[in-house]
Amino acid sequence: MKIAILAGPLDNQSAGVHTYTKGLIEALLQYDSNNEYVLIREKKGPDLPSKVQQVIIPNLPFLPLFASLRLFVIVPLILRRLQVDAVVEPAHFGPFNLPRHVRRITVIHDLTPLLFPQYHRWHSQLLQRLMLRRILKKAHLILAVSQNTAHDLASHFPFTEPKTVVVPPGRDPFFRPAPSKAVLKKWRIDAPYFLFVGTIEPRKNLLLLLRAYRQFREQYKERVLLLIVGGKGWKYRVFYDELAQHPYRQDIHLTGYVDKQDLPAFYTHALALVYPSLYEGFGLPVLEAMACGAVVICSSRSSLPEVGGTAALYFGPEDEAGLLRNMQAIVQNELLAEEKKALSLQQAAAFSWESYVRLFIEAIQASNSTPGPNRKQ
Repeated sequence: MKIAILAGPLDNQSAGVHTYTKGLIEALLQYDSNNEYVLIREKKGPDLPSKVQQVIIPNLPFLPLFASLRLFVIVPLILRRLQVDAVVEPAHFGPFNLPRHVRRITVIHDLTPLLFPQYHRWHSQLLQRLMLRRILKKAHLILAVSQNTAHDLASHFPFTEPKTVVVPPGRDPFFRPAPSKAVLKKWRIDAPYFLFVGTIEPRKNLLLLLRAYRQFREQYKERVLLLIVGGKGWKYRVFYDELAQHPYRQDIHLTGYVDKQDLPAFYTHALALVYPSLYEGFGLPVLEAMACGAVVICSSRSSLPEVGGTAALYFGPEDEAGLLRNMQAIVQNELLAEEKKALSLQQAAAFSWESYVRLFIEAIQASNSTPGPNRKQ
């Protein structure tokens, strides 16, 4: 088969969908030699092997409506010229007017704009409400990144259940234990620390972390830092307002966006990754931390128990006392911490891109034998 991948997330995102798309493409190129892949991008970058065919269709944001023209007119024309058999949409948005023989494979990460509209800008909510149902109807195959996402899809769009397959992403081999502490010296981290990695936004539930950390410091007299790694997201000011009044503000370090090269050391040497998110489609920082042998303390909601398995310590995302107990347990019980570190490595090993590719190809082959989308759904 000749498969096109709409690889736009490589060019205009740096968060989870970007990481997923890059991992997906690299894995397909490494483990699948039977199919031919073509990438549709906005610009060519040095981030992929030169052997893969990349078709560059620049976006021109200074021209009104050009993005829509590009997606709904230019991209379909290019795909028709390339004579592809299937199109993969890693960010679930793609052109509607594909040739009838082309199989549409749509990846769904989460349904947060529908489930938690208060955590998204109005135009993101509107776009999802106007487009998502039609996108799902058009899809021949839907890849959900977790069982939780598949469950949400089936609950809100029952017609998707027969054509949805759960295919979790693999771990990035870059994330592994990093014994050197040079990165900590670079960032002037001079004491033990709890770690959070992610965007500063309400859905990440960082106010709960700030409050639990305050209680932890009041009860545990030795100096322990809180390291927050990630850029500012939507409605970040709520977090900064609370941070400004925090009695231990001087020990809360905000790094902003950090280069990927530094992350393994941050994970490896943390007392624990603390991830109190209210909802995740998958939860890549949890997998990255476990791959580095870190203790993980995370919310028991949505997909996170699927990723953390028996390795993580859990708390309800509204349970400040539960989070505090887990933080205290890791600091006070060295045997527990060592046990959880070993379990983290075992759990992370279960997420393989090689397995992903096998499931991906099996799902596409199975979908080829089923009829196309029912347009009357």
